[in-house]
Amino acid sequence: MGQPVVHFEVVGKDAKKLRDFYSELAGWKFDVFEGGPTDYGVVSREDNTNSEGVGIGGGVGNGPEGYEGHVTFYIEVPDVGAALDQAENLGGQKLMGPDSPMEGLTIGLFSDPEGHVVGLVEPPQS
Repeated sequence: MGQPVVHFEVVGKDAKKLRDFYSELAGWKFDVFEGGPTDYGVVSREDNTNSEGVGIGGGVGNGPEGYEGHVTFYIEVPDVGAALDQAENLGGQKLMGPDSPMEGLTIGLFSDPEGHVVGLVEPPQS
């Protein structure tokens, strides 16, 4: 059994403009975390499924000053640090993490051998 894609992310220069675009295009409704530098808005999985229940949640936000942005997906793994090491051993490059931006959430980013940015997320420990 593989490890599932559990989150998508669109990061750019104007989070509000991007959220407005995707709201109109795809009907996404965002819960926005105000006040932070990322101006991050989340689409819940429950609000983003088809009639068969297929779909994942995601987020749209700002990148750091001068960052061009990225579109990526997050794979759920049992250990972000180990998965980042494995990505490097397979020819990828660790970009960030493991990092815990909020309690109970551990994430990381790597680029694959062709430079695509991919995220990793560790499920909360019970």
